[in-house]
Amino acid sequence: MKKLLTASLAATTLLTPAAMAEDIKLGVIYGFTGPIESLTGPMASGAEMAMKEVSDSGLLLGGSSVTSVRGDSTCIDSSAATIAAERLVTSDKVNAIVGGDCSGVTGAILQNVARPNGIVMISPSATSPGLSTAEDDGLFFRTAPSDAREGQVMTEVIMEHGFKSVALTYTNNDYGKGLADSFVSAFEAAGGEITVNMSHEDVKGDYGSEVATLAAAGGEILVVAGYLDQGGRGIIEGALDTGAWEQFVLPGGMIGDNILSIGEDLNGSFGQVAGTDSPGAAQFADLAEAAGFDGSSPFAPESYDAAALIMLAMQAAGSSDSSALKDKVFDVANAPGEQIFPGELAKALQILSDGGEIDYVGASAVELIGGGESAGNYREVEVEEGAFKTVRFR
Repeated sequence: MKKLLTASLAATTLLTPAAMAEDIKLGVIYGFTGPIESLTGPMASGAEMAMKEVSDSGLLLGGSSVTSVRGDSTCIDSSAATIAAERLVTSDKVNAIVGGDCSGVTGAILQNVARPNGIVMISPSATSPGLSTAEDDGLFFRTAPSDAREGQVMTEVIMEHGFKSVALTYTNNDYGKGLADSFVSAFEAAGGEITVNMSHEDVKGDYGSEVATLAAAGGEILVVAGYLDQGGRGIIEGALDTGAWEQFVLPGGMIGDNILSIGEDLNGSFGQVAGTDSPGAAQFADLAEAAGFDGSSPFAPESYDAAALIMLAMQAAGSSDSSALKDKVFDVANAPGEQIFPGELAKALQILSDGGEIDYVGASAVELIGGGESAGNYREVEVEEGAFKTVRFR
């Protein structure tokens, strides 16, 4: 009789998570104001499209629904980002967080909110190399590659364009400093010369002094490791006004349609941003178009993937609790298992429910390595006739 009761209790325990539908909440904390606000609309739409897809399937944890709760990271104000994240966790009771977006605020949220409360974070766009080794208690992941790789890719792109001497300016935060350090190391190792390596601040009305310093140092081309809606844009406009440079290198934080409003003077500039030509990228673009947003916008695919991984890890864990799902993120993201692409989240949920395995490829060809970051792919672009043209993928 004792054995029968034990077996009965075990069976009940296994069935309970699947039988109890929940209203699961995911925080989406991006810089809806600040230096990349022109990018965050499509990013949030990507994450929320994944949530709707899962909710509509009725297959997550016994028919649970998933609701997005947005918070504004500002991208650059760590105190504001921390307050916003605390609200999501303590007041809105989110189960996990999609975000943050920019590296500095992401690190602040991780240390001040996520770790103390045991909340999983998956960022689509925080790329600082420092996050690779941050203490995270196994709670932090990202679907974008580290800037340690972007520095190498940017070096290759610049060298292939024939430039051996560059001036460099970067936004004065974790993202800018991390990318600048990575690039300087790679570029100098390849035989290139950095004539000046100078930080700049965001939210300034005039960048004449910075441009003058950069121009005095010289360099065949100017690398602007900043943000497209504020400081980076200001540097470029100032350089064009003075005629200091006619071409610019644009890393990921500078890639977006808003920068193109500078006009034809930007033609010939080039750079790279996280991106892939995998089948999932095309599928995501089609789904995004049907949903009414631009799926080719930087970090929108990675946002869909970040939200998808959280929900698939919940299904694999049989729980919406971060303490359980954190141990399943690698399992659902990597082989072995059936490959899963955008629009196939219901299929993935069913496979996991049946005890099977999945290999989530998603919109950005996700493959998690090391401390939970994407191995990474990049889209090389050039500005031609006022638009970003894809040159190749790396």
